[in-house]
Amino acid sequence: MGERRRLINLAYRLLGSLADAEDVVQETYARWYAMPRREREAIGSPGGWLTTVASRICLNVLGSARVRRERYVGEWLPEPLPLWREWAGAGSAAAADPADLITLDESVGMAFLVVLESMTPAERVAFVLHDVFQYPFAEVAAVVGRSSAACRQLASSARRRLRAAQEPAAPTGARAGVVREFKRAWEARDLRSLVGVLDPDATVVADGGGLVGALLRPLSGSERIARAYLEFARIAPVTTLLERTVNGRPGLVAQQDGVTVTVIAFRIVEARITHIWAVRNPEKLRPWTDPRPSAGAVAGGSPSAGSPPAGSAPTGPAPAGFLPVRG
Repeated sequence: MGERRRLINLAYRLLGSLADAEDVVQETYARWYAMPRREREAIGSPGGWLTTVASRICLNVLGSARVRRERYVGEWLPEPLPLWREWAGAGSAAAADPADLITLDESVGMAFLVVLESMTPAERVAFVLHDVFQYPFAEVAAVVGRSSAACRQLASSARRRLRAAQEPAAPTGARAGVVREFKRAWEARDLRSLVGVLDPDATVVADGGGLVGALLRPLSGSERIARAYLEFARIAPVTTLLERTVNGRPGLVAQQDGVTVTVIAFRIVEARITHIWAVRNPEKLRPWTDPRPSAGAVAGGSPSAGSPPAGSAPTGPAPAGFLPVRG
């Protein structure tokens, strides 16, 4: 069972879903204990066996996920992860959640995971196993079912995709400052400041899963984004906004009555926000629910952070492109 943390880390990076990662690890252990004891004892490296089996299960899940996501309502985004020490002392009953097992590093940044989603299942598995977890290509080949040379090509192709989307290194404090300015401008309903913190070609992608109101399609352009957020600030119920770490980067969390309704992640380049990823699907927010928001939370007529459609459901007419679904 000492392998569980590593397996959760691997499966989350491969699938972008904590719930699916938990299922994969559970299935992996079920297969281990289903073997006769003599067979288990004959395995020289139990950790290697578990890793191989978990990776193969993930490969199968990735293949079927493409079919499922064709039926998904709106855009699909990876499941965001919290930084548990930020919730310390807030009375969270979920502190033992498997999300606490995930190591927050560059390979779980939202921008990184979104690029991984654009890869083929084989590319993703080959890249994550080799480049992130340092497995030799001979072992990767055994998982993917291709030659070592083919796996090298898969990983190389994945690197090119990531290189094109890689964000320049910036101090965490600088990123946090940009997020704080976005939050301040949003709460103040300051159109000029909100436009100023956004890159002119900024893009918002929201994931409601058809369960709550959310953008059905990406929205681009700093002024369009700012006006959409301010419109929903006008019609949305009062929401508590918290500055929190989202997948290892500064982000925002919106809560209503202590329940997290939106988690927002940012990509920041040269002190401007270029991408906003808003997760509103409640099925992806389980690790974020906290019954008592911590001290210092900012309240006031701001919309649910993360997606222009704020609150459990919009209370007025939704602009084109929004899905007014009650959650």
